[in-house]
Amino acid sequence: MDLRKIKKLIDILEESNLAELEIKEGEEVVRLSRLPRGMTLPMMAAASPPPAPVTHVHVEQHRTPQAGTTTAPAPETPGTPTGKTLPDGHVVRSPMVGTYYASPNPEAPPFVKLGQQVKPGETLAIIEAMKMFNQIEADVGGTILAVLATSGRPIEFDEPLFVIG
Repeated sequence: MDLRKIKKLIDILEESNLAELEIKEGEEVVRLSRLPRGMTLPMMAAASPPPAPVTHVHVEQHRTPQAGTTTAPAPETPGTPTGKTLPDGHVVRSPMVGTYYASPNPEAPPFVKLGQQVKPGETLAIIEAMKMFNQIEADVGGTILAVLATSGRPIEFDEPLFVIG
């Protein structure tokens, strides 16, 4: 890949809110990634979330599932609410496996609380996956009827996180 193209990609990354960008051109792959402002690598390895959430964006042309992965929901564990015990409303589920954080840092208040009104696109939580912090946003507006995850705890793909009514 041409060095000018790479420099242009760097400029695009710096001008956007993206934290990571991967481009494949034939057999060549360029992956650009940046740390949130004020973060260093040791901080990224820490168990606490960053001062400001960062959305992970992964761009690729061909996507092939890895051996051993599945798209089926994880089996329910004791103490995990089932569909029968959830309040009626729109269930926001985890799009990935990772660590759930209710606030941008341990000292900050949670993004949302039970009974709070939310609008579509409003940040509900952060999920840390592979040292990337991903915002979980409301896809519908309404009232938070249930908060189903615990901050700092691991979550599974498709696990219910919130119910919005």
